[in-house]
Amino acid sequence: MTSILTNNSAMAALSTLRSISSNMEDTQSRISSGLRVGSASDNAAYWSIATTMRSDNAALSAVQDALGLGAAKVDTAYSGMEAAIEVVDEIKKKLTAASEDGVDKNKIQEEISQLQEQLVSISEAASFSGENWLQANLGGPAADLQKSVVASFVRDSAGNVSVKKVDYQLSASNVLFDSGGNAGILDQTANVGNDGVVVNVNIGGTTGSYNVVKYTTAQVSAAVTGAGGAFDTGGNIAWTTAGTGAGAGVGYVKIADDTWVAATEQDSGANSTQEVFATDAGGFEWQITTTNAAASTAYSVSNLVISDTTTSTQLAGMLSMVDSALESMASAASSLGSISSRIDMQKEFVSNLTDSIDAGVGRLVDADMNEESTRLKALQTQQQLAIQALSIANSDSQNVLSLFR
Repeated sequence: MTSILTNNSAMAALSTLRSISSNMEDTQSRISSGLRVGSASDNAAYWSIATTMRSDNAALSAVQDALGLGAAKVDTAYSGMEAAIEVVDEIKKKLTAASEDGVDKNKIQEEISQLQEQLVSISEAASFSGENWLQANLGGPAADLQKSVVASFVRDSAGNVSVKKVDYQLSASNVLFDSGGNAGILDQTANVGNDGVVVNVNIGGTTGSYNVVKYTTAQVSAAVTGAGGAFDTGGNIAWTTAGTGAGAGVGYVKIADDTWVAATEQDSGANSTQEVFATDAGGFEWQITTTNAAASTAYSVSNLVISDTTTSTQLAGMLSMVDSALESMASAASSLGSISSRIDMQKEFVSNLTDSIDAGVGRLVDADMNEESTRLKALQTQQQLAIQALSIANSDSQNVLSLFR
């Protein structure tokens, strides 16, 4: 039936044209945006996943920046520690040279002083963005000594997010200078003993070891001569003050070749519980003066001082102290190097992880441009055909006029 009021063919063609135009709009949107899922209405599940993962990727980008900042802090501390090790090595060499007979120790001290000032300069300069890991107040709040570097952003299976960090605790084993005291590697003190000798003495049935001052034969001879004293027969006892009763005599006893220690003369009738070391020709007993302890001086690597009066024993003690400091510094440098290596690996991992997330999101929401271009070409053809069909359908009413001519 042909009707001039209702053109079913035109309506069908128009409906088809509208559908094709709608599909073309979708295809053109995908081509222009490059996204198959550009909004939640396209695919709510994929859109939600993609939005979350893009947000996480943005957080990982911030983590990469933080890793760069952390790497700079660690590298600065490591460079400072490495430079300080070289300086302390030089101090060790100077002390070794000072152990040679006839060396001008005062001149060597001038060099050591310059090296000590260089250590201070290095520790002060090893700062990045206000962070200095080579000097700190070790007596301050524990939170101030806890250093950390952001390492990763993590979302668990329950959707909870957290930031993981690499921690580094400042302590007396890795800080060069303690700004609040003397607990750093280079400013912590150690007792360096003067020339002494260890003797074993039995007092009241108990034998103990005592580090007492030792004297050479020349020193004892000079002291005895100057005080008008004398040497006992055999040369093993010397006194500066002669005595005739308990504790009246003061002098020295010989315990080894060219080695003497201070002693006190005792009357055999009033002998104390301390063992007798020697008896003189007059029958008086001599006991080692255990209270004449060899003195020691507290030094640190940053304040040790030598001079022409510094003894070989003191130099040996200083060398031992410097060597211990070098061991601690090497251990601290090793820890910093390990953290630096870990940060480098983490940076590479985060970079790869970011790329993987980008690729995963792309698989969910990116448009296949080859497919979309093919679809657009087909829709353009369909659109042209639909327009042609609509044109034919609309011409049917014109054909009715010919019936009335």
